[in-house]
Amino acid sequence: MQQFLLTASLVTCANAHDWPRWEGPHRNAISDETGLLQEWPESGPPVAWRITGIGDGMGGIAVCEGRIYTTGDIDDTSWLFALNEKNGELIWKARIGRGGRVGFIFQPKGPRCTPTVEGDRIYVLGQFGEFVCFTTAGEEVWRTQYIDDLGGVMPKWGYSESPLIDGDQIICEPGGPEATVVALNKRDGKTIWTCNVPAGEFNPRYGNDSAAGYSSAIAFDFEGVRQYALFTSTTLVGIRADDGKLLWRFDRPVNTHRIPCSTPIYHEGIVFGSTAYDAGGGAAKLEKGVDGGVSAEEIYFSPEMKNHHGGLILNDGTLYGAAGGNQGGFLVCMDFKTGEILWRERKAPKGSLTLADGRLYLRTESGSVILFEPNREQFVEHGRFEQPDRTREPAWTHPVIANGKLYIRDQNLLLCYDVKK
Repeated sequence: MQQFLLTASLVTCANAHDWPRWEGPHRNAISDETGLLQEWPESGPPVAWRITGIGDGMGGIAVCEGRIYTTGDIDDTSWLFALNEKNGELIWKARIGRGGRVGFIFQPKGPRCTPTVEGDRIYVLGQFGEFVCFTTAGEEVWRTQYIDDLGGVMPKWGYSESPLIDGDQIICEPGGPEATVVALNKRDGKTIWTCNVPAGEFNPRYGNDSAAGYSSAIAFDFEGVRQYALFTSTTLVGIRADDGKLLWRFDRPVNTHRIPCSTPIYHEGIVFGSTAYDAGGGAAKLEKGVDGGVSAEEIYFSPEMKNHHGGLILNDGTLYGAAGGNQGGFLVCMDFKTGEILWRERKAPKGSLTLADGRLYLRTESGSVILFEPNREQFVEHGRFEQPDRTREPAWTHPVIANGKLYIRDQNLLLCYDVKK
C-alpha cells in the first residue's frame, strides 16, 4: 500500500511507532505501524487502561519514549500533563497559563493544542495564546504570549494550532496584520522572521480577517523552495521557509464564517484545503515563475468535501474526510487529482480520522469509533464500538495509534485500547 508522506524534516522519537506531534510522525495522520487488528470483535478491542484527571480540553495526545503528553484545564489554569505510557499514571504536570472558555458559554473549555515533542523539549500552546517550551522533566525553558508579545489577533474560538518544528524554527500563527505568521527560534523563543498576510475589514459577527486560523501548518519542498502551508482566517497561504515571504494564496476553500480548522494536504505539486459550513474542498497546482515566485492555480473545487476539523487522509491517490458542519455529516471518499466524489457513507458520520496498517480509524463526533478499509469503490467496515462514559461535549479529539495502542480522549477521560494482533 502506497502512503503519501510529507517531505518535512521532522525529528522522530527513539521508538519508530511513537506519535510525537499533531497528526503523528509524518504530520499526515498516518502511522507506519504494522501487526494491528484488522477486524474488531462486536464489543471492540480490549481496554488496556483508563484514567481521569487530565482536565477539560480538546487537545490531542503525543506519545514519545514511554510517555504521553496532553493538555487540559483544571479550574482556571491550563496544564501540560506527562503520563506513563504503560498505565496512564501521572508523572508530572506543568502550568501553561490561563484556562477557561473562549467564546460563547456553550463552547467547550480547555486547550486545543497537541503538544510537539522533539528531543528533550516539549512545545505547547494554550487557548489564550500562551506558548511555552518545557523540558521532558517538566521544567519551563521559555515562554512567549501570542497577543502581548507578538501582536497577535486571537480567533473567536481561541488559539487551536499545534506547533510545527522545522529545523531550528517553530512556525506559529499569532494572527494580526503585523505578524500573521511568525518563525521562532526553538531554543530561546526569539523571533526569526514574520509574515504579514494582508487583512480585510472587521466583521462584528465573525471577527477580524487577519485573525489566526484554527488549523496547523505543514512543511514541504516544491521546485527547490522550502515552504509552509497553513490557513489564516480567510485564506490558505504558502510561505517561504528561509525568510517568511508570502509566496501564494488560495482563497476558495475558506468559509465566510472564518473557521478553517482542517490541516491542508500537499502532494506532488498540489495543495488541498477544506472547510465546512458554506465552503468545501479544493485543490490548487503550484507553479514556479521565472522570477522565482510561486503561484497557486485552482484545479477543482467540490462543495461536497466540507471538512470541519476531523482532518483529511491521502492514501493511494484517494482522499478520505468527513463532511459536515456543527451536526450530522457523513464520510466522503474523493479522487485527489480530479476531485471526483467516489462515494459517501452516512453510516460513518462526521468525525476525525487516523490511518494505520491498512485500516482507517474514524472517531465520530458522537463518540462511536469505526474501523474501515481504504477502498475507492465502497465503504467496507471492519468493526465499531461505542466509547464508554461519554461526556456531553462533542468528541473532537482525534484518535491516536502508537505502539500497538489506540488512544481515545474525551475531555477529562483518556482510554487506551490494545489493538495489536
